[in-house]
Amino acid sequence: MLTFIRDISNKLLEFIKDDPVRPEIPRDFRVTDGRMVAALVEEEQPTAMVCVSFHDFIPEDVKDLNTTSVVPTTAVFYTIWSYKAGKGKELLIQAVREIQKSHPSVTRFVTLSPKTDVARRFHLRNGAIVFRENVDTINYEYAEPVKEFDTK
Repeated sequence: MLTFIRDISNKLLEFIKDDPVRPEIPRDFRVTDGRMVAALVEEEQPTAMVCVSFHDFIPEDVKDLNTTSVVPTTAVFYTIWSYKAGKGKELLIQAVREIQKSHPSVTRFVTLSPKTDVARRFHLRNGAIVFRENVDTINYEYAEPVKEFDTK
């Protein structure tokens, strides 16, 4: 089941401690001011988690996540991790579909990814393109995320 977390008291936020990409980002930052955490949950335990920030621009670095938008055009996935194989991809599929429904102004889905081979392989294998290489990050963009992620 897909769960969007927007409340700092949600018990699923305890799993933020497992974030391998951006462990330095505090829990409360992830669920305030145009940001949320999405989780795939089975038997009350997450199988994958992703942090999302909403903007009217494409961030180049983590500091840019501070400036969110009331009417966003871009959903930025800035960290993702999974506890079971294949669940990260499944989480992105479901999160994109729900964001498209709940935020109709969002037309772009991008990442703020570290410059690692793991991130590159994951995103390119799942249909993303390199939108921009920044000093410390890479923005991958999913031109048609639901279509690209569709496994049927």
